[in-house]
Amino acid sequence: MIVFDYIIKGMNREKTPKRVYVCHTYYHVYIAAVKELILQHDKKGSADIVLSTMSNDFESLKERLESAKVFQNVYTYDEKEDVTSEEVMRYHRDRENIVLNLMQRIKYTKLLGKLQEKYIPTDMSKYKDVYVFCDSDPIGYYLNYRKIYYHAIEDGLNSGRLDDQARLANKGAFPLKCFMAKLGLIFIESGYSKYCIDYEVNDISANHKPPKNVIEVPREDLNDKLSKEDHAVLVSIFLENPERVVGQLVDKNSTKPNVMILTEPLCELDVRKKLFGDIISEYENDYRVIIKPHPRDLLDYEKEFPGVCVVKDRFPMEVLGDIDGFKVDKLVSVITQVENVYFADKIVYLGLDFLDKYEDPSIHRKTELLDK
Repeated sequence: MIVFDYIIKGMNREKTPKRVYVCHTYYHVYIAAVKELILQHDKKGSADIVLSTMSNDFESLKERLESAKVFQNVYTYDEKEDVTSEEVMRYHRDRENIVLNLMQRIKYTKLLGKLQEKYIPTDMSKYKDVYVFCDSDPIGYYLNYRKIYYHAIEDGLNSGRLDDQARLANKGAFPLKCFMAKLGLIFIESGYSKYCIDYEVNDISANHKPPKNVIEVPREDLNDKLSKEDHAVLVSIFLENPERVVGQLVDKNSTKPNVMILTEPLCELDVRKKLFGDIISEYENDYRVIIKPHPRDLLDYEKEFPGVCVVKDRFPMEVLGDIDGFKVDKLVSVITQVENVYFADKIVYLGLDFLDKYEDPSIHRKTELLDK
């Protein structure tokens, strides 16, 4: 018990009472903002936020976050992938021997963490609580390298249901690798790191073989705690031009009910065009079709499907539920998890069986293959 108390005191020594969130996507920022708005109801300190530009262009989001004043400081982080360093990549190759691979992985873990050192925009060790979305990215290696305790948050809503990143990235000798991760020698994401305090998910039952430190924080419960003013703040943050977007979404001249189709960067472009073209054809006679492209979906839906409403602005789909008065009769998704959606009367989830018709199942049924 004395040892445990010492560890906890060491985790909090000389730390500011502030929190910091490290985000890689608009969805991450949305959840971080929701959490902070709720905490501010009870005046529970303040927080900073870090936007990683490694895999996402946040455009003018930083300025809108600063104007909203939900976070005290808004930082950007030029997170460095392993491929940006020849030295790191020297230790990222298959030696065809489990012992040799693990030995070089120890070196890789340290070097990838060290690579981030001069790019981290704020001193992570000074925060009382560090929250990281998608800790599989280099920031997780940095926290492991610096021995900084943190809270991991699932990458996307129920992301563990379709894909278990930790097990997929460590297929061979997983128990041994977990043991080494708990010693801090190597890094494993999503709750398995020595320095990961807990792994937060929306729904424990939806996650595939979660680690022991997993905790459940339902997104629906968070939404229920938001005030009308909070919803307005979220709209101001995530919609660069709210009037234009709302004008697109609400067509007072249309007599048809609305159906919104969420696209995803699935399959090759030609296959994706066929897949979503089939979905549009199913609804276009009886519904006013609204397309919400995924931020990483490069298919030009306006060109390919003239006549449908395409909302191309980059924002998390969840913010549509913050728009006062906006509703759709049906929300259609292929594999994006959309349980916690409050602007749709009915959710149509097509699932993997539908995707099987357009793409080799082995590509998207990774978790099922782990059990075989």
